[in-house]
Amino acid sequence: MKPGTFSQLYIHLVFAVEFRQAMINDNAKNDVIKIVSNTINEIGHKTICINSMPDHIHILLGLNPTMSISETVHEIKRQSSYIINQNKIFGNKFGWQAGYGAFSYSKSQIDHVCKYIKNQELHHQKLSFRDEYKLFLERYKIEYNEDYLFVFRDQ
Repeated sequence: MKPGTFSQLYIHLVFAVEFRQAMINDNAKNDVIKIVSNTINEIGHKTICINSMPDHIHILLGLNPTMSISETVHEIKRQSSYIINQNKIFGNKFGWQAGYGAFSYSKSQIDHVCKYIKNQELHHQKLSFRDEYKLFLERYKIEYNEDYLFVFRDQ
């Protein structure tokens, strides 16, 4: 008998809508979330929870180790924006900005992370997307250059 490969990888992804646009309104939010979730599952990962704000999205997924995080994000962005545009969910062309944040968690943290993701509207009453993202980078001790962060709507 040959040894198998076993993993338990939970990744919180954050990425933004292209051109600083607040496109994901209440009318489109459920469609965008469904499309992103389906895309994640179709490329071999497991959607755990997703929520979006008008200008960015938070995703917690179970990562299939056969695909790198960068390949995963590339495919999520590519396929979801293609489907969103094919279905004409927005009047304008939709796309995701380059770049992303990826943060790992253990199984014991899943409920906490999902609660955080589901309560995005409350968080952003007190904190801008820029401040939230910088807080993640600082909390995880990720060195960054301000010039290479997302283009935020408050710039």
